[in-house]
Amino acid sequence: MIKIIFINTLRRVRFAPSPTGPLHIGGLRTALFNYLFAKKTGGSFILRIEDTDRKREVAGAEKYIVDALNWCGIFPDESPGTEGAFGPYRQSERNHIYSKEIRRLVESGHAYYAFDSEEELASCRKECEKRGETFIYNYESRLALKNSLSMSKGEVAGLLKKSKGHVIRFLVPKNKNIKTVDVIRGESNINSSLLDDKVLMKADGTPTYHFANVVDDHLMKITHVIRGEEWLPSLALHFLLYDAFGWKRPSFAHLPLILNPNGKGKLSKRSGEKGGFPVFPIGWEGETKLTGFKEYGILPAGLVNYLATIGWSPKESSEALSLAELVEMFQLKSVVSAGANFDLEKLKWYNHKHIQEASNEFLVDKIQALDISAQKTERKQLAEATGMVKERANTVSELWGLMEYLFLDPKGYDEKSLKKIKKDGLDKICSEIISLCENTNDPGGFIDSLKIWGEKNGFGAGQIMMTARTILVGGLKGIDLQKIISFVGLEVVSKRAVTFSEMNI
Repeated sequence: MIKIIFINTLRRVRFAPSPTGPLHIGGLRTALFNYLFAKKTGGSFILRIEDTDRKREVAGAEKYIVDALNWCGIFPDESPGTEGAFGPYRQSERNHIYSKEIRRLVESGHAYYAFDSEEELASCRKECEKRGETFIYNYESRLALKNSLSMSKGEVAGLLKKSKGHVIRFLVPKNKNIKTVDVIRGESNINSSLLDDKVLMKADGTPTYHFANVVDDHLMKITHVIRGEEWLPSLALHFLLYDAFGWKRPSFAHLPLILNPNGKGKLSKRSGEKGGFPVFPIGWEGETKLTGFKEYGILPAGLVNYLATIGWSPKESSEALSLAELVEMFQLKSVVSAGANFDLEKLKWYNHKHIQEASNEFLVDKIQALDISAQKTERKQLAEATGMVKERANTVSELWGLMEYLFLDPKGYDEKSLKKIKKDGLDKICSEIISLCENTNDPGGFIDSLKIWGEKNGFGAGQIMMTARTILVGGLKGIDLQKIISFVGLEVVSKRAVTFSEMNI
C-alpha cells in the first residue's frame, strides 16, 4: 500500500501596524508586499493591530489604517473586523496569552525578574559614561543589579508578593554565535554578547513589541514575516526568542527603505511638504489635517502599481498593472535590499496610465469628490468631457482644470495669449465668429467656415485659430478647437465672443 503524505504548504503573512497615527506609504508598501505574496501563494493575509503601547495610541488611527488598505483594494483575510481562528487580532486583547507565555520563559530559565528602578538604571548609565563606556544590561552587569539572578529565591518571592514594581527581561546567552537568515539579504552572524537583556514584559504587565510579536506570529501560524528594514537589528533577538520557546522560526524578509527624493534618509512628512506631495494614502483628520494621495488626485491603482516597483520590478515590458496582475507576477526572492528614492514623476506616470484605462464614469465619481464645481455639472456631459481630456492628465485633480472651459466661461484671459492675437483685424474676427453663430446651424463645420472667411479677407489660419481659442478658453490651451465648439454649442460660442469683444482688448 502506498502511503500518501500531505504537506501543508499554506503561506500565512501578516501586516502589524501600531495605531499611533496615519499610515505612511512605507507601511502601505509593506502591507502590499505581504498581500501580493499571500495571494500569489494561495495563502492568507492577516491584519494585526499592535496596540500595546497605549500612551502613543492615537484615536482614529486603527480605522484610518483599515480605510487606507481598503481604498487600495488590500483586504485582509483575518483582522479585528474579520475574525478568524487565531484571534483576537488586537494585541491589547491578548494579555492573557502573553501572561501564560512569559511564565513559560521564566520557568525554563530563559527570562528573569528585574527590580531595578529607573533612577537606579539612570545612575548606572551615568557611571558608565564617566568611564567612557556604554551601559548594557547583560551578562557583564546583570549579577551586580537587582534581579532574580542576583538575589535569593526568598528575596525574589518577597518582592513579588509585595507587588514590587518589576519587569521581566530575556536572558541573552553569553558569547553565542547567532546565524540569521533573510530571504532578501541572505545570511549574517552576530555574537550574542553584543545584545542586551531586552525587557519582554513591562512593569504595568504589558508586553514589549519583541515579545508580543514573536508570540503572536507563532500562535497565528505566520510562515513568513515580511517587514521593513528598520526591524533588521531585532532579527537576532527574535531568533533567540524562537529558540528559547523551542518554536520553529518563520522565514524573514526585510524590505528596503523608501528614501527621500534626494536619496538622503527615509521618506518623511517634512520631505513631502518640501516637495509638495503627501506621504499618506488618504487624508487624515487628526489634530493636524493631512492630505493623502487620494486627495492629491492619485488613483489607488496608480499608487499600488508604483509602490510595487519600489524594491521589486515586474517584467520590463509591463506598464500599467492591476493588483491582480501584480499578484500573478510577484516574487519575494526578487525583492532587492537597496533603498529606492521616492519619485513623484514616476508615480504620476503610472497614475496617468491608470487614468487612461479607467472608464469615464469611474473618473467622474473621483472628479466630483474633489471639486465642488464639478459636482454641479450634469454627469453625462462630465463623462463625455472626461473622455476628451483624460489623455492629458497625470492626476484626477487635474481633470476638472483641463475641462472647466467646456462648462464655464473664462474668468480672464492669459496675457501672453492676448499679445499674440492683438493684431489688426481682431475686431473683424470677433464679429465674424458672432455672425457665423447666428447664421449657421452646423457647429461641426464652424472652424472650416471660419478659415474660408479668413482666406477671403486676408487672415491666416493661425491667427483665426488662436483668436477663437483665446475667446473660448481664455488662453492658448485646451483640446481640439472644433471639438470644443461642437461640445459647448454655437450659443455659448456667440456669448463668449460677445463678452470678449465688449472688453475692448
